[in-house]
Amino acid sequence: MAMAMKVEIIHKETIKPSSPTPPDLKTLKLSLLDQFTPATYTPIILFYPAGAERSQNLKTSLSETLTLWYPLAGRLKDNAYIKCEDQGAKYVEARIKCPLSDILNKPDVEVLKQFLPASIESPEAATGNFLLVQATFFDCGGLAIGVCISHKMADAATLNTFVRSWAATANSSSELVRPVFMGASIFPPIDLSIPMTPVELMQRKCITKRFVFSASKLAALRAKVASTSVPKPSRVEAVSGLIWKGVMTAVRSNFGCFRPSVWSISVNLRKRLVPALPENYSGNCVGFIGPKNIEDNELELQELVGRIRKEMEEFGENYVKKIQEDGALLAICDFSKEFGELAKSNHTDFYVCSSWCKFDIYGADFGWGRPIWVSSTSTEVRNVAILMDTRDGDGIEAWLTLSEEDMALLESNQELLEFAALNPSVPLS
Repeated sequence: MAMAMKVEIIHKETIKPSSPTPPDLKTLKLSLLDQFTPATYTPIILFYPAGAERSQNLKTSLSETLTLWYPLAGRLKDNAYIKCEDQGAKYVEARIKCPLSDILNKPDVEVLKQFLPASIESPEAATGNFLLVQATFFDCGGLAIGVCISHKMADAATLNTFVRSWAATANSSSELVRPVFMGASIFPPIDLSIPMTPVELMQRKCITKRFVFSASKLAALRAKVASTSVPKPSRVEAVSGLIWKGVMTAVRSNFGCFRPSVWSISVNLRKRLVPALPENYSGNCVGFIGPKNIEDNELELQELVGRIRKEMEEFGENYVKKIQEDGALLAICDFSKEFGELAKSNHTDFYVCSSWCKFDIYGADFGWGRPIWVSSTSTEVRNVAILMDTRDGDGIEAWLTLSEEDMALLESNQELLEFAALNPSVPLS
């Protein structure tokens, strides 16, 4: 399947802001959180059943959107600031000789990578374009829009805000979201010289698989993991606990012994700071919780969910408080000291879970309706989980990247498969 479905690049060009960036906005300082973020791309792919021959509208609206999102047309300098000289974003036009339904039928992660204009780990994220877009047109009239934004400039919330802002511009919608670039004033940067190369941590031979938790299965899972300490577990807590347990079981089988582990989950700081930051705050604004299992015993699912909830509650009391009282630098240093060595350790498994749930990316209507599917893709970094809403907003798609040995056992884990389907076809309606 992967070999038969080939995306053909038709055209490449640079899209610049429709209006020049004013002189007083030519330099945008990175925030401290931006400085510490690795130089990779944050990707997303949106699939639409209609949208053929809309390339000119996409380009025109992208140019208009870049007027508001002018840093995305700039270039990174010394991990300190963005030089906003309207250098532009890369736009790629492509075609694929198959109907959209072929892609949605048990999606192949290797095929999906062809719908992105750059690899996630591309060094261009540090040295070149902040924003790359690829519009791929299908024989049936369908369209895939692949977006890559440098993680130095955008977390998942910012990527979502940008895509919806671009869609609103294309659709002449009154729901246009204007970004706010205020990171340096909230998290003041420091003189920090870190080589901006793609992340190498945990970069080993690995494989990515997609697990889908339907709304009904997820409701059953939440009921199963509920306890007196966590009577109403969230969707993310329930899925995280189940996957974490399944991965630990796989690792124990492969190594023949228990291995300590950390299940780190990203947390959006925007609403947790006092006063809260606006939702259209653009840039990196993420902290992490790190529930651990260091005891040599097999914990029950409810206990793992309880540890996740406990870390989340303490996050607000400790990490956020430290940011506001002692500054972001000290909070980051304390987190790095506690978990940095664990992440590099050969004796502790470190997993990174990023939740993109509740962003309503399915609301991105460019003028031809909502996307039929929004997807992630594979990465070269192992022990990563990305959680995304299903189209109905009630289920979760989990994109997991693990070692081939661990994945081979996880994908046959019966407790996981009781609630999750392994790479089902995407419903066409």
